[in-house]
Amino acid sequence: MRHCVLDLVPESAYKQVTVKLVQKRSRKTGLPPGTLIHIGEHKAEAVKIALFNYAGARCEERVVTNLDELQPPADETVAWVNVGGVHNVDVLETIGKQFALHPLLLEDIANTDQRPKLDDYDTYFFLVMKMLSLTDRGEILVEQVSFVLGRNFVLSFQENGTDAFRSVRERLRGGKGRLRQNGSDYLLYALVDAIVDQYFAILEALGERIETLQEKVMADPKRDTLKDIHTLKRQLLFVRRAVWPLREATNSFSRTECPFLHESTKVFFRDVYDHVVQIVDTIETLREMVSSSLDIYLSSVSYRLNAVMRVLTVITTIFMPLSFIASIYGMNFEHMPELKWEWGYPLVLGLMGVVAAAMLIGFQRRKWL
Repeated sequence: MRHCVLDLVPESAYKQVTVKLVQKRSRKTGLPPGTLIHIGEHKAEAVKIALFNYAGARCEERVVTNLDELQPPADETVAWVNVGGVHNVDVLETIGKQFALHPLLLEDIANTDQRPKLDDYDTYFFLVMKMLSLTDRGEILVEQVSFVLGRNFVLSFQENGTDAFRSVRERLRGGKGRLRQNGSDYLLYALVDAIVDQYFAILEALGERIETLQEKVMADPKRDTLKDIHTLKRQLLFVRRAVWPLREATNSFSRTECPFLHESTKVFFRDVYDHVVQIVDTIETLREMVSSSLDIYLSSVSYRLNAVMRVLTVITTIFMPLSFIASIYGMNFEHMPELKWEWGYPLVLGLMGVVAAAMLIGFQRRKWL
């Protein structure tokens, strides 16, 4: 995947990862609009294309090897074309010709640094989202997904072609629910809802990690704790950047006027919008928790430093009169009566002990210790 956002291994065992918040665009400088150039990680693997055709009880699934097979359905069936990989611009250009897609739309698909958005091209809609997933090792991975919604087709372009829509595929194969009974707009809702549901799992993992971090900050803050806090702040900033603009896009879906976007489906998109708003609120709450963890860390370090300085100050204060007494009898005067007195030495030591004890009692009564 393109970005390794967070390793959710317990304690400070997770490593700090540098996240690229901005992709390099220098190759596009000076080129005309609509020029297809892939922006993202260079990949050598082949692009995988899967096709679903369904209508009611009928559902056909196959892997596309010849791009000429991709055509908008001529009948009332719904076609879902899932493209795994956007690094091959020739494939994107061919699909664009087959479905009459705008060059600027294809350019946005090839640019994997797009912010979530919704564009209306009259005869179809274009939606860009960021998909977050959690690996077995606890790493959060980010992938850009682009959707094109037509009257009876949905095109989905995944940056890496991961199996993120397994639940949607199973529902299509099994014929369960209302997916086969509705049009392309409901299919798009199902795909978007599958991505949004993943956000909740990611935020739950982040929340657990932040709670563990706060407990460690309160109990035993160390230098590695500060690194963990910095990493979490950076990762939450990246997650917020991936999710925040999606509010506007999903809200626009529920309000737009389009002949192939039915009112019954807009209700479901309003539900997705509510989920996105809830997710954004959760992200802000987690960011505040991380910021408070940093404040607690700084306060804890300052308190520990003050405690050490207080102990050292008490020790220094106690030894000041003792050093004064010892310095008097360290002077090289010949006539000092106590030097030849038999009980002079124990008397001076006793005096020192009494002074130290009196000072300790005074500190305790003033609650300085």
